[in-house]
Amino acid sequence: MKPNILFILHMPPPVHGASMVGKYIHDSHVINETFNCHYFNLTLARDLNDIGKGGIKKLFDFIKQLICIWKAVRKVNPQLCYVTPNAKGGAFYKDFIVIMLLKIMKQKIIIHYHNKGVATRQNKILDNFLYRQFFKNLKVILLAEVLYEDIKKYVLRKDVFFCPNGIPDVKDTIIYKKHNHTKAQILFLSNMIASKGVWELVKACSLLKESGVDFKCHFVGKWNDITEKEFNIKIHQQKLEDYIIAHGAKYGKDKIQFFQNTDIFVFPTYYPNECFPIVLLEAMQQGLPCISTNEGGIPNIIDQGKTGFVIEKNDPQQIADKINYLINHQEVCKQMGENGYKKYQKEFTLNTFENRLKDILIKCCDKTLKP
Repeated sequence: MKPNILFILHMPPPVHGASMVGKYIHDSHVINETFNCHYFNLTLARDLNDIGKGGIKKLFDFIKQLICIWKAVRKVNPQLCYVTPNAKGGAFYKDFIVIMLLKIMKQKIIIHYHNKGVATRQNKILDNFLYRQFFKNLKVILLAEVLYEDIKKYVLRKDVFFCPNGIPDVKDTIIYKKHNHTKAQILFLSNMIASKGVWELVKACSLLKESGVDFKCHFVGKWNDITEKEFNIKIHQQKLEDYIIAHGAKYGKDKIQFFQNTDIFVFPTYYPNECFPIVLLEAMQQGLPCISTNEGGIPNIIDQGKTGFVIEKNDPQQIADKINYLINHQEVCKQMGENGYKKYQKEFTLNTFENRLKDILIKCCDKTLKP
């Protein structure tokens, strides 16, 4: 008989890493054929700008969510509740209540973190107390082993599973392509948030220009705390109009087209919640060398000097140096892209992710693992 699992997770909209993984799970044949799956969407935000904000309407919506979760547990009688909570701040306090409700109802719980920040709050008296209650008798899924440091104060290593993200295959993927660009094509693709490293890459482009490097850098992503007007003013002030183009958000085939017309992918993030950026997997899927930072689980994605470069955060000079190196060493650039694609095929396909998650959930449904 298939185990009953209640999945309490985030699904789009808005579109971000955790919500996309939630959708992959919801649509997964592997997961849905293995378990009797019941899904509840934990998302309250309407769009990315709404994430983390409060308000009376959100409070009432949250109360409705709690009632619906209580009813779902009573109806489904799950052997396991799978929850994707937030790690800190107001969103954590909200999810703390969800977990406490499930514990009151004597449910067996596994949480799957797509963000981090526990360690940054663990020395605060209230948060420390809440974390101790929150993590008691829980199993935890993390995206990379390096992220265990964030929760090790509260969770034993034996209660932690690791399940890196995976992404769907793309039709008509062109791997090991040889471009005949007269200018090197550089791509940044993410929401236009300052802490994703937007301004650091702009500064790196300015340094490359001053060094006489010929290139074109494409910024693709939804305008967020950086507006289109603000961005264009900055580009004009630094006289980078011939080097930088902002395209706004692109999805589906349009997004893939940017990857396929690119030589180097750059993602210099220092975003506090960054754990395991799906965009890096998408770049590797398209055979691109990646330059990114030592934030979250990124060092577990990029093999230093083999599939790309992991650099220090907030360092435009390092970004410029690595871009310049790859432009001037095209065979190395090509080899890194090939290595990245092979790593994607081995570790980061959606099928690999689904089977890893399936195996973890089977173990957690085993009666011997009951708290």
